[in-house]
Amino acid sequence: MKIEIPELCLVALIGASGSGKSSFAKTHFKPSEVLSSDYFRYIISDDESDQSVSTAAFDSLFDIAKKRLEIGRMTVIDATNVKITARKKIIELARSQNVMSAAIVFDLPEELCVQRNQQRPDRNFGSYVVRNHIRDLQKSIRYLRKEGFRYVYILRNPEEVKNSEIVKNKLWSNKKDEKGPFDIIGDVHGCYEELCSLLNKLGWIVDPVNKNAHHPNERRAVFLGDLFDRGPNNMDVAHLVMNMTKAGNAICVPGNHDIKLFRRLQGKNVKLNHGFDLTAKELENESPEFIEKLTQFIDGLVSHYVLDNGNLVVAHAGLSEKLQGRSSGKVRDFCLYGETTGEIDEFGLPIRVNWAEEYKGSALVVYGHIPYTDVRRLNNTICIDTGCVFGGRLTAYRYPEGDLVDVPAKREYFTPVKPLDIFKDKTSHEQVNILDIKDILRDHNIKTRCSKEIKITKEKSASTLETAARFSVDPRWLIYLPPTMSPCGTSKETSYLEHPNEAFEYYHRREINKIVCEEKYMGSRGIIVICRNNETVKSRFGIENSSHGESSPNLGIIYTRSGRRFFNEHEAVFEQAILARLNSVLDKTGFWETFSTDWVCLDTEIMPWSAKARSLLLEQYAPTGMAGQHGL
Repeated sequence: MKIEIPELCLVALIGASGSGKSSFAKTHFKPSEVLSSDYFRYIISDDESDQSVSTAAFDSLFDIAKKRLEIGRMTVIDATNVKITARKKIIELARSQNVMSAAIVFDLPEELCVQRNQQRPDRNFGSYVVRNHIRDLQKSIRYLRKEGFRYVYILRNPEEVKNSEIVKNKLWSNKKDEKGPFDIIGDVHGCYEELCSLLNKLGWIVDPVNKNAHHPNERRAVFLGDLFDRGPNNMDVAHLVMNMTKAGNAICVPGNHDIKLFRRLQGKNVKLNHGFDLTAKELENESPEFIEKLTQFIDGLVSHYVLDNGNLVVAHAGLSEKLQGRSSGKVRDFCLYGETTGEIDEFGLPIRVNWAEEYKGSALVVYGHIPYTDVRRLNNTICIDTGCVFGGRLTAYRYPEGDLVDVPAKREYFTPVKPLDIFKDKTSHEQVNILDIKDILRDHNIKTRCSKEIKITKEKSASTLETAARFSVDPRWLIYLPPTMSPCGTSKETSYLEHPNEAFEYYHRREINKIVCEEKYMGSRGIIVICRNNETVKSRFGIENSSHGESSPNLGIIYTRSGRRFFNEHEAVFEQAILARLNSVLDKTGFWETFSTDWVCLDTEIMPWSAKARSLLLEQYAPTGMAGQHGL
């Protein structure tokens, strides 16, 4: 028998004692995948048949099972599992981790199970135990799917057990082997002409007669759902996307409007609101054959895809990191509708939870669903629904290049309930300027390009946070900390602190074969971040008020190589005078236009040395000098 299960799922082995579950598990699964109740009893009490520790054993078993599923590892629970109460915990665990559950049932004859137990010295219980197991199993074997198991396989004799083959299938959402390049296209909503224009702009060759398209450089299109409703040419969009997908030139995930159409195609009662009436009217002109193909197409759409070795995730409404690559009703609902609070806003629309605000995943998530006037970037997510059907633009994100390409809507086809520009003046900086201390106070393993993995313990993180909170500049300014040249050792030559010969030898031993020597003036390393105007301070760095309390924002900041203020708090006016003078120089020299920017970070040497050390001279050196002078 071929037993097909997903590559990530929770498997329950179900059967009486002596039915061969453990032997089957050893044959078909890795040792790390199998969690046996006997083993957990053994490690707790040194006796795998000690039933008095069963509660503790199963607590430990399920704790480990949860941890394995959390990091995406297949898990097999090897226990009798013949009672519905035991299986209920398995189903609940699978649902809590948004993975499918599979049951492999060993429905073997009672005589065989009793005989096997009698041959094992550690099984010193009577045959009535096996009889009870089989009785409990027979009561519920036909209801396993109703209990919640997605896959059920029943082995009824030793030959079927022996000849079974486990096949682990990739999850439908797993397209990690597809690297791209991709052109990811936001919500189309029936805007066929704009879609063709966008494909042309992206370099696609569009065949308007056969409603198909291909790219000469073998790029693939990724449609983020909501192909239908509100726009003027919904069925033309359907023909084009279906043909591109069938030809292997595109993949598509479903949107909530697409699922609404699917329900209508299934004969369910669907309200003709939110622009669906336009789609329903167009359907009346299509053939039954096309409608059947359209039904099958939408039915076959997968909630989301994980692409490029897990570096890219596409979903209509986005997807949090814990749900990526999972399969459940919760995952599908999140992909279709996002996350809501259950409340309604003043426009009569559901209030949404901004899941992207809390996103910490390593995969880039590209999504749509919520239309804005501009593309929205937040953490490692990007929303590219720019409201084409509402008179905005149709936008594509080119992966892996990271370019945005868009075309304007020919007109406003549908008036939005909520104005698109309601968030126009809000920036992502306003949403993420709160530090979550849980992100800091834990161990970190950081991989660098130039060195091995660096481990930062939570204790060091805590002390760094303490130092930063007391002394560092506003972290929104802190975009760059400069490297520091390694100093050579103290000279062994008499009367020298350092000597060039020893310096050259020091670097040569470290395989640094090229050194630039230049005249050094006595200054201090200073990092200057400066903006062209106050508006840039707000839009780029999210800073509205000066940290020194002036009524208008600073043009920038000057800080040391360790992230502290170059000038102390009493010298804020002096700092701003320097920044104003530098800003004037950048204006007069045409720097902003030459480099097409409105802000710049400069790694500088600020002279003279006393510019930074004035307070040091006044508070430490001067008193010492005065004391010495008077003392002599």
